[in-house]
Amino acid sequence: MKQLLLFAFLLSTSLLSFSQSRISGTVIDALTKEPIIGGYVILKKDPSIGAVTNIDGFFKIDLEEGIHELIFKYTGMENDTIQVEVGKGEEKILQVELMPKTLDKVDVIVGKFDQPIEELTFSMQVIKPELIDNKNTRSVETILDQTPGLNIMDGEPQIRGGSGFTFGVGSKVAVLVDDMPILSGDAGRPEWGFVPVENIEQIEVTKGASSVLSGSSALSGAINIRTAYPKLKPMTKVNMYSGFYSTPQGDSTQWWDDYPYIHGVTFLHSRILYKHLDLVIGGTMQWDHGYIGGPIKGQFSYDTISEEYTQEQMRSSKYRINFNLRERSQKYKGLQYGIGGNLMFHKTNMVFAWLDDTTGIFRAYPGAVLLQNQTIYNLDPYVSFHSQTGVKHSLKMRYMYTDNDMSLNQSNTASVYYADYQFKKEFNYLKEKSFDFIGGVSSQYINSKANMYGGGTDDSTNYSFNLSGYAEIQKKFLDILNFSLGARGEYFKLNDSITAWKPIFRAGANLKLGQATFLRASYGQGYRFPTITERYIRTAVGTFGVYENPDLKPEESWNAEVGVNQGFKIGKIYGQLDVAAFIQKYENTIEYLFGFWDPTYGMLDGGPIAGFKFLNTGKSQVTGFDVTISGMGKIGKNLNTVFTAGYNYINPITLEPDLVFAQDYNPMNPTGFSFRNTSQDTVTNTLKYRFKHTFKADLELSYKGFSIGYTIKYFSKMENLDRAITDFEVVTQSTGGTIQPIYFTDFYEKNNVGNYIHDLRISYAIGKKVEHKIAVVGKNILNSTYSLRPLKIEQMRTIVLQYSIKF
Repeated sequence: MKQLLLFAFLLSTSLLSFSQSRISGTVIDALTKEPIIGGYVILKKDPSIGAVTNIDGFFKIDLEEGIHELIFKYTGMENDTIQVEVGKGEEKILQVELMPKTLDKVDVIVGKFDQPIEELTFSMQVIKPELIDNKNTRSVETILDQTPGLNIMDGEPQIRGGSGFTFGVGSKVAVLVDDMPILSGDAGRPEWGFVPVENIEQIEVTKGASSVLSGSSALSGAINIRTAYPKLKPMTKVNMYSGFYSTPQGDSTQWWDDYPYIHGVTFLHSRILYKHLDLVIGGTMQWDHGYIGGPIKGQFSYDTISEEYTQEQMRSSKYRINFNLRERSQKYKGLQYGIGGNLMFHKTNMVFAWLDDTTGIFRAYPGAVLLQNQTIYNLDPYVSFHSQTGVKHSLKMRYMYTDNDMSLNQSNTASVYYADYQFKKEFNYLKEKSFDFIGGVSSQYINSKANMYGGGTDDSTNYSFNLSGYAEIQKKFLDILNFSLGARGEYFKLNDSITAWKPIFRAGANLKLGQATFLRASYGQGYRFPTITERYIRTAVGTFGVYENPDLKPEESWNAEVGVNQGFKIGKIYGQLDVAAFIQKYENTIEYLFGFWDPTYGMLDGGPIAGFKFLNTGKSQVTGFDVTISGMGKIGKNLNTVFTAGYNYINPITLEPDLVFAQDYNPMNPTGFSFRNTSQDTVTNTLKYRFKHTFKADLELSYKGFSIGYTIKYFSKMENLDRAITDFEVVTQSTGGTIQPIYFTDFYEKNNVGNYIHDLRISYAIGKKVEHKIAVVGKNILNSTYSLRPLKIEQMRTIVLQYSIKF
């Protein structure tokens, strides 16, 4: 009886299988003919039925006999719908070719929804890896400074004038690598040198308040750096370079008597193992002589507390290695999991002020330089699941540890624990696409320890916790109107005593007016909770002090913009022109102000006579517009070009110039601090440390294996800065030999007229399977002596010879 039942079961199963029909095949790129991995194949009449292509681009779907319509989809490709008739028990084998999206424009896929850039409801600029390699980028912030509307001021990112200068502390721009933050846990400072520049897929710069999807720090924008996964063919790339700093203008400013070297090597290897295991490993070694020399002590009694550093101590070196392993499960289709990691040892220095504004401009002021030996690493485990019908679950985690061993008792450590769960789905009703949805929960816990943070807890250990939930939907109407709506709730807790909660929202729309014309408008809110450093730092660095402000309030902002993106084709040149006008408003604006904050912590006790403090300075506003053009194509038969250019104008003002927001013990300032009486410019209400006009452009021409590239950057004059800088100059010059004088005003008045910086690069490449390239890269080729923030000179000309091999 058992055997009879078993036979009947097997027979029914076989008949069922025989009656079931199947459609299978491969999906490939129509141009490269390579398999498309991870493409979606969906049954149009029932989107719950589908498949995902594997490493070979292969798929299979079991269906009933009849006529079926299948939709083939992949990011960056045009969708294709194919009608297939399949008989009972029949298997139809297809080969489907998907075309890259062109539409007479430069197609770039960006954002969490993987959209073409022209369909976004907000402004975004994208940097591709070719420019990063061609400009011999040693640290990612130098290439970011090429972006119109984004300025990097001594390591601090500013988008559309949304922030001033605070030595990089409390960044108002979120900086992420693969959608996870890479800001230091205690200070909220970007760890630029830690980013693996050798393995970047693209960099996405979002302009305007972006807190809904990018988190708390995105008060004025966000920078997301996407790293690359292996392609079908293994790839190895090695880049070696050697160069030097030129003699500055005016021989008296050169402080070194040896060779001012710049040396380094980077490497990257990526491949797919066993058809399902992705491996990426890369790293760098760098040695830098440095262009700023150590301080020289004068004959001043107060100099006894500062240190004098040798040339060897002022040199920098960096060693970094990173990896990424990703397993694409063969047993459970759509399941991926893996771990990434990065480790860096970095010997460097931080210079806060120059020695003087003439012969000592390329030296540091006594007590205003810190030596740093940094050890930093992160581990990023992750898991994701893509269903055959387009549902995606992902869980990303990051543990980042930083140990900064610094001079002058400034050492600190921080551990950051981050996790983000995200759900993404394309909802379909009545057999038509309804809307795309992203939702998730993220959390971050920070443990920081440093003697200089004694203002927070008795043992100098501080804790910070953040929990947030977010959601955004995108809906497309009639294939011409794209609408987005999002929200986020943020909860913060600091040292078990300070808590905050804030909901924020964003909305936007993008209307397709023509084949390549898109009109957009958006509104977004931002919210930033002060960092541990901003609230609790209390320390002295030579003459200068920094003081705690435990009552510091969170910053809030909102941003609105309207823009148009126009694709164009001129001959064989494809490009995009983007124009946007915007307004941003801020409440509880946090600025870094100088004052005489504590009479009990003065010079006679071995402490600073005055210093800086983070303060809420009231309401502010930035209005402006930017224009960007970018493109690529052919000029003639063999001449290729890639170009980008952008102009940005801002009008940053305070809305409460006479609001008294602080009081120090200086008898010469009995009325307290307001924006007006702390500014050099007391008339226009212009915010400090901003450039009203910036222009940036890059042009590259390639003929066969030869390429030449040119970059220009223009920064208009700095309209306003702290009056305290000139006040402090007067104070230090009138101490009667107690303190080494600070000199700034003469240089500022002579040189604050705007700056043009020119870069040039030339390269020649040969080979296809194995590519060899040699290049000469010159930065600041006119050797201009210029400053973008008070008391800090920028690099003189550098010349680097670069050799790279790729196979």
